[in-house]
Amino acid sequence: MLMSGAPAAAPARPTAAERVRSILAAAHSMTAVTDGLRSEVRHLDGGDPMGRLHLHPAEPGGEAEHRAAIRLEFTDIAPTPVRDRVRARVTLVGRLLTPYAGEGTGLGDESTCVEFGQAVLETADGLSCIGLDELDAARPDPLAPYEAGMLTHLLDDHPDLVTLLLRLVQPLPTASVLRALPVAMDRYGITLRLEERSGHRDVRLPFPSPLDDVEQSGAQIQALFSAARRRSHRNTLPA
Repeated sequence: MLMSGAPAAAPARPTAAERVRSILAAAHSMTAVTDGLRSEVRHLDGGDPMGRLHLHPAEPGGEAEHRAAIRLEFTDIAPTPVRDRVRARVTLVGRLLTPYAGEGTGLGDESTCVEFGQAVLETADGLSCIGLDELDAARPDPLAPYEAGMLTHLLDDHPDLVTLLLRLVQPLPTASVLRALPVAMDRYGITLRLEERSGHRDVRLPFPSPLDDVEQSGAQIQALFSAARRRSHRNTLPA
């Protein structure tokens, strides 16, 4: 039970492993580095590379040092025109167990087996290293493949609703906020980026309950709008 005067719990957010799986699920491109060569692989079409990339536990000793090393790099870019659009970077490293045929064809028509080293997630909060068990247990966010379209629709077609959501920000934004844009959405809520002259900050607005399916998103988003309308009206951005 939350005692009077106790600080509110921080909004729930995806784990590092879930964040990695979500970034992979929504990826449209990546950079593959093997045998000292870099290949820019495009046209992933939002298909999770994990479907064709089979990760195996690393075995100590053996012939591991004779296998070609591979590094797969992914960059998570905000779909809206915010400052500092790079939200995260993901790097998967390991050694090839089967030939890699990814150049120009995603991960090839056949599965690529990799002796997994680690996954590294880099965000504004720092670096997180994720092991194979964590990665296998995690699932992509149900909104990951749809997030970009949902955020751009909200910003382009309903900018007034973005301003409405500012009523839920605590403490309320001051005149120092030049503009507010949606920068992320996941099963736990919406994140707004508040841009000021000297920098920016992100605020998370949690849904009433986490989503299990994209079909639940409409009701949860509307619940946020309804909560914002119930707040006392005040001008939160300068004219």
